Amino acid sequence: MYTRYSGTPTKKFGRPSFGSKPKPRFGGASKFTTTRSRGGRRPARGEHIDFAKFVRKAEPVADAKPYVSEHTFGDFPFSSKLHENILKKGFIHPTPIQDKTIPTVIEGRDLFGLANTGTGKTGAFLLPLIDRVYKDINQCVLILAPTRELALQIEEEFRGLAHGLGIFSVAVVGGMPINRQIQALRRGVSFVIGTPGRVKDLIEQRELDLSTCTNIVLDEADRMLDMGFRDDMVSIIGRCAKPRQTLFFSATMSPEIKKLSADFLVNPMHTSVVTHDTSKNVDQDVIRVKNADEKIQQLHDILIADGSDKVLIFRETKRNVDKLESELQKRGFKVAGIHGDKRNRERIRTLENFKNNTINILIATDVAARGLDIPNVTHVINYDIPQTYDTYVHRIGRTGRAGKKGTALTFVG
Repeated sequence: MYTRYSGTPTKKFGRPSFGSKPKPRFGGASKFTTTRSRGGRRPARGEHIDFAKFVRKAEPVADAKPYVSEHTFGDFPFSSKLHENILKKGFIHPTPIQDKTIPTVIEGRDLFGLANTGTGKTGAFLLPLIDRVYKDINQCVLILAPTRELALQIEEEFRGLAHGLGIFSVAVVGGMPINRQIQALRRGVSFVIGTPGRVKDLIEQRELDLSTCTNIVLDEADRMLDMGFRDDMVSIIGRCAKPRQTLFFSATMSPEIKKLSADFLVNPMHTSVVTHDTSKNVDQDVIRVKNADEKIQQLHDILIADGSDKVLIFRETKRNVDKLESELQKRGFKVAGIHGDKRNRERIRTLENFKNNTINILIATDVAARGLDIPNVTHVINYDIPQTYDTYVHRIGRTGRAGKKGTALTFVG
C-alpha cells in the first residue's frame, strides 16, 4: 500500500455577420528544480507551498446543503425552440452561477462572474447569447478561452444548444487547419469561439473584423492571464464595437484580473458563487517517497487500489508526460497522455476516450487543469508538485464534482 503523510495539516458571422458580407463582417479584408523549506518546496519560477496545504479531509457529502435555485430554465424568456433544446439536454434547474447571471446577461449589462470550475459557467453565457442572436440577426458573439480543448468544448456545447436555430459557429484555435477556419468565417457565422493567439492571427491576416462585434465573453480569464495572453486580450477587446456587452468569467480574483475588468467592464454586475478555496468534497493528502523507484511503485499501488476508477495525473513537462505514459502502458494500464506537442486530433481523441472510459488514466500537463468537463474523475494525482497553490486548486477541481466525493494526492520527497 502507499504511504500517506502523517503530519498535521495546518450582425451574424453569417446572416449579416462575421463573414457573410464584405462589410460589416466578423471576418476582415481581411527540468523542475526545488529547494526544501520548512516542510515545503519552492518550485523554480514558482512559490513556496507548505505541504500542509495539500492535506485536508473532505466534508461528508451528505452535509452539503443542496442549492435551491430562484429560477427554473422555463422562467427565462428564451425562444420556444431554445427551450426545446434545453429540455432535450435534461436541464430543469440552473446551477448557482447560471441562476444568478442569466438574468443579467439577458438585461444586456456587463458582468464579472466568479465561480469555481465545473459550476456551469458555459451555459450561463451561451444560453442568453444564443437566444439574443436568434432574435436579432445583426448580433455576433466572440468567446475567448485559454486552451483549444476548452474552446472546442464550448463549441460542442453551443452546437447542442443551438441545434435547429439556424445559427452557426466556428472554433478558431491553433493546431487545426487555419484555412478551414477562414472558409467558415467567409461563409458567415454568428459565434466565433477561439483562443487569443489564433484570433489575433486571423485579425492580422484581415480575415476577422471585430468592429461589428457587440458581445464578447472571456471564459477562464484568469487562466488566460496566467498563460501570458494579457496583451492579446487587451488588443482583441479593444477592436470590438462600442457600446458592447462584455462578460468576464473567472475562478479567481487576482489584482491583475481586477484591473483588467475595471478597464473594460462598464457598470458591471459582480456575482460570486465561490464558497471555498478547494472543493469540500475532495479528500486531500500527500504521499511521501524517497526516490524515483519508490515513487512509481507507490503510484502503481494507488492505481490498482479499489475506487481508483478514473484517474487524472498531472506532470509539469511534456517530456515527463510521455515518459510516465510509456511506463504505465508497460505495466498494463489503460492510459494516455496529452500536452501541447500532441496533435490536435490526438488530443481530442484522448479526451473522448477518457470521458467514455476507453482509458481510465489520463496524464496531462496543466493544459487540462482548467475548464474541461470530464465527469466522474475519482482521483487527481499531482505526480509533480505544482508551481503555485492556485495551480493546485485548479488541478484538484477536476474531481469531487456534481456532489460526488473525490481524492487528491500529491507526491512529495
